[in-house]
Amino acid sequence: MLTVSEGRRYFLSKTPADMRKGFDGLCGVIRQESGSNPLSGDIFIFLNKRRNQIKLLLWEGDGFSLYHKRLERGTYELPVINLSDVSVEVKAQDLLLILQGISLQHIRKRPRYTHSI
Repeated sequence: MLTVSEGRRYFLSKTPADMRKGFDGLCGVIRQESGSNPLSGDIFIFLNKRRNQIKLLLWEGDGFSLYHKRLERGTYELPVINLSDVSVEVKAQDLLLILQGISLQHIRKRPRYTHSI
């Protein structure tokens, strides 16, 4: 079961992914694109070119889990991405909005205090 929480980090692939790729192929994309370790416990997000399919890959300590969803109608919205960044981190709240089909451009968030360590 997929659980999205603030306790994890979520990284979005900047390039469209081939949805035929499985665990090993996606791990190779992670290593090549961002130099990250797929075994880190972070969740890696992949979208296809038409943005109607999404895959989330995560290491759960004893093996990989892969969440794959194909929309029958509509597309997933991408957050604003800076192409010069090596990796694109997405907040858990934004990932939930993407999965639910809510437009990220029209959401207004009120200011909140965040404590950085």
